[in-house]
Amino acid sequence: MTDPLFRLLGLPALALALVGAVLTVQLTHGGGTFEPLHPADPCVEREVTAQADGIEGLTESLVLLGVDAAACRLQVSREALTLELAQPGPRTDAEVDALRAGLHDAVRRMKADGTLPPISDLVDEALDNADLNGFLKAAIKALPDSVIDGALETDDVLDRTIDDLDVRALLENLDDQGDLNRQVEAAVEQSVEDALVDRLRNLL
Repeated sequence: MTDPLFRLLGLPALALALVGAVLTVQLTHGGGTFEPLHPADPCVEREVTAQADGIEGLTESLVLLGVDAAACRLQVSREALTLELAQPGPRTDAEVDALRAGLHDAVRRMKADGTLPPISDLVDEALDNADLNGFLKAAIKALPDSVIDGALETDDVLDRTIDDLDVRALLENLDDQGDLNRQVEAAVEQSVEDALVDRLRNLL
């Protein structure tokens, strides 16, 4: 049987050997020089997967892609733009215009790649969160999906929402400076619901 003391004394030597092997591999593969990671190019399209469903998931993807597009327009990294926009104080015209245009860019990209759901998929959720009487809600829900989708298109509702969104006020009045995306998503989500309900009422 191996002496426990011998095994204990042998552990440091084993550890040194393992560290040496790891360092050798790193050096062999160019690990001898340190280069900081470069931020991803915001102009290169990335895949975005929403963590939620329905209107919340739609606006989550919209904002993530919109910030990418805004950063591309401003020629900065998405990380740099997010940090800049999360700082208190007034926003520049360039930042406001870039974010609004970026959100519109995101709508066009989502329409092109087929990730925009039909309006009929969003109706029940929008109505559940709307301050409408039960009779009106039931009347809207009774409309066939084909009628709703024929009268309203998701990209049109989103574009109108973005046009009406007070981007400057939203960015200047962030309550939580550490979570820009979440608050922009919440504002867009509420605007989409309001616009959707308003236009659905006109179908009756």
